[in-house]
Amino acid sequence: MRVTVVKTLLGIGSKASGCSPLCSLQKTTARLSAGSHLYRTIAGGSRTLKFPSSTLVEKTRWMCSSGSAEKAAEKETSPEQLELKKLNDELEEERKKSAEFQDKYMRALAENQNTLNRMRKQVDEAKIYGIQNLVKDLLEFSDVLQTALESTPKDQVTENNIHLKNLHVGLTMVSSSLQKVFKKYGVEVVDPLGEKFNPNLHEALFQQEVENKEAGTVVAVSKIGYKLSDRVIRPALVGVAK
Repeated sequence: MRVTVVKTLLGIGSKASGCSPLCSLQKTTARLSAGSHLYRTIAGGSRTLKFPSSTLVEKTRWMCSSGSAEKAAEKETSPEQLELKKLNDELEEERKKSAEFQDKYMRALAENQNTLNRMRKQVDEAKIYGIQNLVKDLLEFSDVLQTALESTPKDQVTENNIHLKNLHVGLTMVSSSLQKVFKKYGVEVVDPLGEKFNPNLHEALFQQEVENKEAGTVVAVSKIGYKLSDRVIRPALVGVAK
């Protein structure tokens, strides 16, 4: 049986097309009917073969092993596939941009929330401690009243000395009213006599040995202290046992 050998080209594996010389052959055998058949040759052209009768044909194809095969595949890609690839690339790029914008948005949102929290805290502190300077000024007034009351001889505050009695009653009422105002606005008195010394609330003026008193106990209060909420406005001036 006669076999006709036809060398055809797959892709761009010819020397004329710039293919690497590292190529391989792929052979197939097919039976062709009588008539004319068009082939693409390894020279890059086309050739028409005519067979008078049914013929068994062996086809040899050159397969290039270099990057030319990839270029050939690119050439064989349809316009629709190229357009789809372009759209996919654009979609991926937009996804990256969207992720970046989402990250920036979340960061800005968190920063905004932190700013709001700080502002709320500052407003709350202003409501509580906004009167701190006024309270400090009133403390001196309270000390003067307390000193006046303590220095008044109790044995002379009688009906026989009505003027002194009325003055003492008036000073007591003023001092009591002032303490009520302090309490209304969260001002607390710190009078630590007999308590353990606390450096956060007390200021030690002196130390002395006192019988039956544990070391570190407040045994004398020279001036009472005050707190506004949880903030010390003035520490208590005390003497401590050693």
